[in-house]
Amino acid sequence: MSAAVFKQPNWMERLSATLRPLDASEWQPHNWDELDGLLPADQLFRPAAVLIGLVPRANGWQVLLTKRTEHLPQHGGQISFPGGRIEASDRDAVAGALRETHEELGIEPDFVKPLGLLDVYGTISAYAVTPVVGLVNPACVTKPCAREVDEVFEVPLKFLLDRRNLKREERHFRGRLRGYFVFPYGERYIWGATAGMLVNLLERLDRHGFDPTDFD
Repeated sequence: MSAAVFKQPNWMERLSATLRPLDASEWQPHNWDELDGLLPADQLFRPAAVLIGLVPRANGWQVLLTKRTEHLPQHGGQISFPGGRIEASDRDAVAGALRETHEELGIEPDFVKPLGLLDVYGTISAYAVTPVVGLVNPACVTKPCAREVDEVFEVPLKFLLDRRNLKREERHFRGRLRGYFVFPYGERYIWGATAGMLVNLLERLDRHGFDPTDFD
């Protein structure tokens, strides 16, 4: 696939139509039922944002992911999207996601074209995360922050949209058996909030008639 796809407005408009508007202000986590018993009913969530970066490559669309360094106090060693807490200086979730992506991966905001938002995702660490879906210019070069990022890699979007690659697992957590989504990808294990957001993207694309072959 040529980087020229990055400039095709009709294709981008179709993809954007599956998403929430960039200025949507809803903050209530859509997965509140999954958090039942994990957090107090009156828990206040801290706003955060991540970038779900779609990269057009010659071998098809890719999703940009990172592996967090092991020493981080929350979710160390896990696979995640670039992102973090929304600061008071951030205009909105989009600005927060782009700032965090620049800080973690060195990607300048001008190399990302935001398309829309997924539903807000609540985490067990009490963050209300707004996932920002954006097209990442394949010409950009990542310069990961060694303190936060152990590895930067890409996974084919086609793989993540194929439900045969989506697993449901269970484990005991805080006294109860709980289910969660998993995308096993080679030696990598994509699960938790990252997998949950990808499932939200998959479901939105499903409702609008996309299938994996659209991203060849």
